[in-house]
Amino acid sequence: MSNMITKRREPFRFMVWLGIASSVMLFTILLSAYVVRQAGPGWAQIKLPTVFLISTVVIMLSSLTIHNAGQAFRHERFGSYRTNLGTTLVLGLLFMILQAWGWRQMIRSGVTLDANPAGGFVYILSGIHLLHILVGLILLGIALTEALRRRLYVDAFVYSVNPPNQLKIRLLTLYWHFVDILWIGLFLFLLIHHGIDLPLSL
Repeated sequence: MSNMITKRREPFRFMVWLGIASSVMLFTILLSAYVVRQAGPGWAQIKLPTVFLISTVVIMLSSLTIHNAGQAFRHERFGSYRTNLGTTLVLGLLFMILQAWGWRQMIRSGVTLDANPAGGFVYILSGIHLLHILVGLILLGIALTEALRRRLYVDAFVYSVNPPNQLKIRLLTLYWHFVDILWIGLFLFLLIHHGIDLPLSL
């Protein structure tokens, strides 16, 4: 019976890893195109908005809270699990708001999607990453809703010992760590090529 359950769960694990591999390939292609296009005509250097640095700190904190959520889930600390899961969701939403604020700063400084290839790449890279964050937020929202529906300890315990539910939490944690690391990599890449605009201009 356990082998049958394991086989049923494998497609979900495979789909997550396939999605991660596809995302890595996509961003590898985009970053390669960035490097090639950088040497072409019409490339004008721009600075990253300072708020991108703040959003990076926020996304790093969210990796910590979702790690804590997973630990709490495994050790049957369900109140802590719900709190950390909710905090991760809030931090993810804050990350998206800060990214949008960064775009607003860029637009106000005259950097538009089509005016400068350098700015266009910043919008495209951060925009596609935001789509990954949005998927993660939807999954977090579903997990948090399920956790809030099972506030009683007995209900939460029965939910937590179910192997498919354990797998869902592990895969959600894996995915969220991936999008966090992905942004850190993108931010460092852009920071090296662009620098950052200090101080913060509202």
